[in-house]
Amino acid sequence: MSDLEPLLERPLVRMPPLGEGEWINSSRPLTREALRGQVVLVDFWDYSCVNCVRTLPYVRAWHERYAAHGLVVIGVHSPEFRFAQVGQQVREAAAAFGLTYPVLLDNDYQTWQQFANRAWPTKYLVDGQGYLRFKRQGEGYYQETERAIQALLRQQDPAGVLPPPLPALRPEDAPGAVCYRTTPELYAGYQGGGLFGGALGNPAGYVTGSPMAYVLPGPFDRPAGQFYLAGFWQAQPEAMVFAGQDGGRVVLPYQAAGVNAVLSPTYDPVALMLGLRPGPAEPVVELLQDDVPLSPLLAGADVYFDEAGRSLVRVTRPRMYELVRNPGFGEHELDLVFHAHGLALYTFTFVSCVKG
Repeated sequence: MSDLEPLLERPLVRMPPLGEGEWINSSRPLTREALRGQVVLVDFWDYSCVNCVRTLPYVRAWHERYAAHGLVVIGVHSPEFRFAQVGQQVREAAAAFGLTYPVLLDNDYQTWQQFANRAWPTKYLVDGQGYLRFKRQGEGYYQETERAIQALLRQQDPAGVLPPPLPALRPEDAPGAVCYRTTPELYAGYQGGGLFGGALGNPAGYVTGSPMAYVLPGPFDRPAGQFYLAGFWQAQPEAMVFAGQDGGRVVLPYQAAGVNAVLSPTYDPVALMLGLRPGPAEPVVELLQDDVPLSPLLAGADVYFDEAGRSLVRVTRPRMYELVRNPGFGEHELDLVFHAHGLALYTFTFVSCVKG
């Protein structure tokens, strides 16, 4: 027995069937019967999920390294938000992430339920006889997962020559990296992401049915773990939508090394499909941290600077935007100024790990 095989579970449970849905990067639907005889990696993901996005460079690399050795990678895109049910949005995301392997659009959660899946991202490995042999949930476990891939490929072809496992693709994934406890993920819509609804911290709370004029609480009444609004906002199940014309504010006290936000130019799914915006203004969000514009050193990948030195994010499509990339972990207050009617805020997520 290979020294890698203890990573694998016993071959007791067959791979569940893949549900119905549109496929990207495949001219025909893939079935578990047609996949028999090959090692299969099934990756449940959502294109706006920060943990999923951070795992994709590894999944893409495994596809590139091991497809010729018999590995089939299948992405199962189970959408967290309604906008991610639109096939064109997922196709654009897959292209932006450089994904060339087949992706199933699991809009009805058929495949999610068949696998009894519980979280994004989750990876399953299936051996050549069709048995589930390995499962890992969440970020990380990259070397462990690659070693399990190699163990299954060697079962298929003991004489095959495989490359050494990938090194860490980011400094914060390397041994010795330090991970801190961050502000938890914050959902903006009133449904929230769990039992307790959204994370709005204004005393007025969520008001449904019509826009609400929010007043920003004072600086000593804004503890971390919530976000705070100023201006006219419309509460929706999945998002808070700016209902004014300019100058709506979202104030976010946080503890983390980095901040991401899921934003959309509009909450209206029909407008998204047609490429329409709710108003004439450019869909731009201005960022200030600790009362000053971001510096290039602190700016996330989606931030640009205008001639006046303002740090801005242009919200062109519904997705996750990287706002802040601090060099170290710390406490800060981020101020987002919305400059266009109809812009929608879905979630904030936070990065905890820094280079060791």
